[in-house]
Amino acid sequence: MSKENIVQLNNQYIKDEHQKIRYEEAENSKRHRLIGVVMLFMILLFILPTFNLVESYRSIQSNKKEIAKLNKKYKVLSKKTSKEQDLAKSLQDETYIEKYARAKYYLSKDGETIYLVPSLLPK
Repeated sequence: MSKENIVQLNNQYIKDEHQKIRYEEAENSKRHRLIGVVMLFMILLFILPTFNLVESYRSIQSNKKEIAKLNKKYKVLSKKTSKEQDLAKSLQDETYIEKYARAKYYLSKDGETIYLVPSLLPK
């Protein structure tokens, strides 16, 4: 069979069938376009909350780091405060004040010689 012998019928039935096929293709095209628009809308709908979620996560992580730094600083300052409070309590005692002044400022009474011993110095 050669192609020269093939003849296409061009009657009303064939024309109607071709028109049905074109109509179905147009409907499918419209349906696919609608589905594409809906999918694009859904993608945009999920992108914005995801961006906000990631931004919130970064903020929480930076806050956790800052809290850790502040806790370390708090511990250092609380130790320093307790040392200062201990010193303030000790400075209420007259004998300690005398020892402190002699050791820190090298004060002495008339006729005294001071010899420094590092292990005996008050802090």
